[in-house]
Amino acid sequence: MPDSGFPWPIETTRLDNGLRVVVSEDRTAPAVAVNLWYDVGSRHEPAGQTGFAHLFEHLMFEGSVNVAKTEHMKLIQGAGGSLNATTNPDRTNYFETVPAEHLELALWLEADRMGGLVPALTQETLDNQRDVVKNERRQRYENVPYGDAWLRLLPLLYPPGHPYHHATIGSMADLNAADLATFQAFHSTYYAPNNAVLTVVGDTTAAEVFALADKYFGGLAPRPDIPAAPDGRTVPATGRPAVETVTADVPAPRVYLAHRTHPFGDPGYDVTTVLATVLGSGRGSRLYQRLADGERIAQPDLVGAYGVDLAHAPAPLIATATARPGVTAERLRDGLAEVVDELATVPVTAAELDRAKALLSTMWWRQMSTVDGRADTLGRYATQFGDPATAADRLPGWLAVTADQIAEQAAELFGADDRVILTYLPEETS
Repeated sequence: MPDSGFPWPIETTRLDNGLRVVVSEDRTAPAVAVNLWYDVGSRHEPAGQTGFAHLFEHLMFEGSVNVAKTEHMKLIQGAGGSLNATTNPDRTNYFETVPAEHLELALWLEADRMGGLVPALTQETLDNQRDVVKNERRQRYENVPYGDAWLRLLPLLYPPGHPYHHATIGSMADLNAADLATFQAFHSTYYAPNNAVLTVVGDTTAAEVFALADKYFGGLAPRPDIPAAPDGRTVPATGRPAVETVTADVPAPRVYLAHRTHPFGDPGYDVTTVLATVLGSGRGSRLYQRLADGERIAQPDLVGAYGVDLAHAPAPLIATATARPGVTAERLRDGLAEVVDELATVPVTAAELDRAKALLSTMWWRQMSTVDGRADTLGRYATQFGDPATAADRLPGWLAVTADQIAEQAAELFGADDRVILTYLPEETS
């Protein structure tokens, strides 16, 4: 297994209207992945417009000037392809994987909804998709045990006014209050060619993609005054833990401990990524070995740790555990905190470090092994760091992390006075 680099070609261009185009040719199979990253996520949303970026993830499938409602999906699936879209605090992306002969279809569809959604957007479509988002909020966040944990953690981690203070699902009050013209203005502001990166990976050539991109996207007008997202890289320390306890319809106590670390892409976040893997990835991790296998206070399949890859502010590391029957939330919280605290004082062993790096290497190459995974990665690095080729730095960054760096970061950032603690208690124990 290679341990560094990006062993596929990367070619780029920028159209006259500002659209960045990234191509990575791979003739292994007759398929292409098309991935369009828009530099708009929940961190860009002005006050009173939370949830807009996520709503447009839905609206972009509801028709454009030359494509009827739901036809985008029917055309791609009818051509033997697959498609989807996602939104997070940093971006929104739309993606298809199709047989190579249908590349032109995919690019035409993406261009039509970039430039032609606003004229086709109706009040009926808007109202329908607002209802879909409300139902999604109920299904994913409100009616699922512990489902609102992320909604609660973000305001504990980031103060009011910070671009990461609210989740992408947004406020139902904001979505309900906005009229059609407000949504149209949001799309016109952010869904512009000079605010996007088009990435194509697979059985094609850069010359073919560049020509098709110019054919279908080249006539779209750029937006000269796209607002910059608020700067969130500095988060003032409070000097005290942020604590919230929730009594809810949950089956067992659960505790989340969270700390702000470094932005994704910074060398410090490479340390966080390896640290999180040592701490909470799988049966060999410290949390599993101590809390699930050793002290037996946490449920084995509900203990772990992970970083959230946010690129424009100190990104969080989150450790979590769910109690076994008879174990109190206090005992679980103390045990979880003890393992996290020991990262600064109990050195990571060579075996722990090797295991973490092997897991991360496998994850990286699994992502890179598919054209759609590669397209998404290149789109990310082009959007967030200005150069898709910097994706080649990520795995070497992880592999260079040392045990001393992990201990130093834990000592610097994981103090109890700057910790977020979110605890869920079952209703019957309150």
